Amino acid sequence: MVMTEEAEKILEMVRALPGEIGLVIRDTVTGEEISWGKDTPVVAASVIKILVMAEAFRQKEEGILDFEKEITVRKEDKLPSCGALTYLHDGISVQIGDLVTLMIILSDNTATNLLIDLLGQDHIQTMCSTLGLSHTFLRRKLFMPELSRKGIENSISAGDMAHVMALLMEGKVVSRCASENMLEILSNQRLNGKMPFYLHSRGIRCAHKTGEDDGITHDVGIIYAAHPVIFCFVSQYTDVPAAERVIQEAARLCMNGRELEEAK
Repeated sequence: MVMTEEAEKILEMVRALPGEIGLVIRDTVTGEEISWGKDTPVVAASVIKILVMAEAFRQKEEGILDFEKEITVRKEDKLPSCGALTYLHDGISVQIGDLVTLMIILSDNTATNLLIDLLGQDHIQTMCSTLGLSHTFLRRKLFMPELSRKGIENSISAGDMAHVMALLMEGKVVSRCASENMLEILSNQRLNGKMPFYLHSRGIRCAHKTGEDDGITHDVGIIYAAHPVIFCFVSQYTDVPAAERVIQEAARLCMNGRELEEAK
């Protein structure tokens, strides 16, 4: 796993951050792990989209959902900020499978709420329970300020997200085929300013999902080396620029002295 010196540096950086921080870094071959606040629930931000994706694949495999069916995106469906659909013409038709992809690789908020409506919020939460997640809850759709003001927020923890990543690697989220497809989507992530910041230039692949909001920044996923590393950092009430520098540096440090994965 992480050499002792690197582990100490990572934990020292995490301890210095304000707010509530959760961290899991785990060697998937040896099982060695360093962690901090792994069971601390935090506001999920866009990381909850991983569970929306998982439920979409479950319904696809059970024949409930056709990924090739087209959905019309209306003006009233569009949400601000992340994604592409908000900036395209009203009435555009998009396949459900493409909504799933956009939700992950561009963190498209419009695609996310359309999928939550299609899949059913209760079904997505059942998926969280099926996967054995203790701190992960989909309590509402995105951009519902009236519920947010009441403290009704979606939540995750670093430990839960590390568990999901382990299950994906083991082919145990829905099925092996579905898990592989989900990891491929996560590997095509376009928002790469955190975990992969120092890694992509070294040819190190990452399959991951980010999340951010006021005082919140997350990045959870897998760093592919000869010994793949599960890397999950979540935070709230923190200094976001400082926390993102810690994510970048921690990912770099945990690759020190590691062999890269063999070329495929």
